[in-house]
This record gives sequence, C-alpha cells and structure tokens, in this order.
Amino acid sequence: MRSSNKSRSRNKNRNRNNNNNNPANVVNRVFDSSGPEGKVRGTPQQIIDKYQTLARDAQLSGDRVAHENFLQHAEHYVRMLGDAQREIDARREQQDAQRQQNQQNHNQNNNNQNAQKQQQKQIPIDASGDQPSVPADADLFPAQNDSNLVETPESQPVKTEKKPAPRKRPAKPKIDNPSDIVAEAVENAESPKAAE
Repeated sequence: MRSSNKSRSRNKNRNRNNNNNNPANVVNRVFDSSGPEGKVRGTPQQIIDKYQTLARDAQLSGDRVAHENFLQHAEHYVRMLGDAQREIDARREQQDAQRQQNQQNHNQNNNNQNAQKQQQKQIPIDASGDQPSVPADADLFPAQNDSNLVETPESQPVKTEKKPAPRKRPAKPKIDNPSDIVAEAVENAESPKAAE
C-alpha cells in the first residue's frame, strides 16, 4: 500500500513540474501566498498589488517592520513575474526567428525551383542534327480515300436546323354589346357543369 502512495505523490510532483515549465502558467496561475497577516490568493499581479497596499497601510500606521515585510513578499512575486515575462519574451523571439528562418527557406526553395524551370525553358535545341528536309512546295497532308479511315463528325457537312413557325392563335370574336359578354359568361359557367 505504501508503494501506491509513493507513486501517487511522484505523479503529483511530475504534474507540478510540468505546470511550472510553461511561463504562461505562472502569469495566469492563481497562487495562495501565506503572508504575515494571513493568506493572500490571486494571480501574481493581484498578490503584488495586495502586498503593496498592505505595505502602504503599514507605513501610514507607522509599522516599519510590517511595511518592509509586505514589500519583501511583493518583491518575491515581482521577481517571479519578471522571470516568467522574460522567458515568454525569449520564447516569442525564438519562435519569430524560427518563423523567419522557415520563411527564408521556403522562399529560397521557391526561387531554386523557379530558376530550374527557367533553365529548362532556355535549353537550346540542336538544329544541326540529321533531320530530313522537306521541300517548300510539298503537300504535307495529301488527300487520300482509304477505306481504313473513320469518318468523324467534324468531317461531315454542317446541317442547319429549321425552326418551326410560331403558332397562330385563333382570333376571338369581338363583342360589342355588354349583354353579349354576360351571356357568354353564363354560357361558360354552365358548360363545365354539363360536362360533369
């Protein structure tokens, strides 16, 4: 049973060490500080502000020992915060330098590839080789009627499509008399009923 307790405590210590390795954890982490007048809880900046306020209060009350004690507690967190900030800045500079180096390498690779492409385009063709000469008046594509050739759609004549003439609608008879309109409406209204 003791071995399991030891392994648990070791794991706890490992986790604590891992948390302390990241300086951003120090800046945002909440600490419990045991000061002369009890515990002070907060981030390092909050603890610094609290101890400085307590130091001012002690100085105003005339207690030089308490004033100095609070300032020493505040100074501890100022140093801790400063170290974390320097480490954050160093990491940021390192990342920026790495990013610049990667960008330069990327640009250099692109330039090398572009130069290679340009060289490939500019390779001269040797025209002095043994190539057959073609007379200027020679027909390069003589017309042949071989039965082996397949007729393609491009070789067929183009057919023009005729569009049908638009339909003419039958002219409606003009109705001059309003009574004729009413009679036609009545007739249309009755005709669907008769069809059913």
